[in-house]
Amino acid sequence: MAARLSRAESQERTRERLVATARELFLRDGYGATSLSQVAEAAGYSKGAVYSNFRGKGHLCLAVLDDIRAEQLTLLADAVLRDAGIDDRLAAFAAWGEAHIGDEAWTTLEVEFLTAARHDEELRREITARVGVIREALAQLLDSLARELGTSPAMPAEAAALALLSLGIGIGIQRIADPAVPTAVLTDTLRLVLGSGGPGG
Repeated sequence: MAARLSRAESQERTRERLVATARELFLRDGYGATSLSQVAEAAGYSKGAVYSNFRGKGHLCLAVLDDIRAEQLTLLADAVLRDAGIDDRLAAFAAWGEAHIGDEAWTTLEVEFLTAARHDEELRREITARVGVIREALAQLLDSLARELGTSPAMPAEAAALALLSLGIGIGIQRIADPAVPTAVLTDTLRLVLGSGGPGG
């Protein structure tokens, strides 16, 4: 007979299901078009279950974006922190960029949520804190990559992380309108940051 879940385990399972369901609906239909009632119904819970786990739709969307960003950071780390030379690592980074930067559903959700949250000071603080964590994680990734490759970065990791993140966001937004916009400039910038030569090596 299966062991009975503890209250904490049951709540965590409920939370995970709500986040997974909200992620599907937000990415498919958009943030504004998706209500908490729709998320609750699709997940098989009452609306009260949503409020027992999240303060509101904005906090649920924060959890969804946390989930997506953590997934992407893992994919990025797997691409560049591996046993390979600089050219192979940069090729892996380029492949990640082409596959994920400007993903229409994800990028649109990020922009729509940020626009919707712009007048909510609490959500803005939460968004700012999360972006800071992403920059720090990216800076650590760049430091690790430079150490492993024995290169001398052209700028501090924190500044490089800000530059690459900003460039990636800008390219991503452009790719919503025109998926043909190339992401190669990101790889070229990373190569310059790592002190490994100009475009193409």
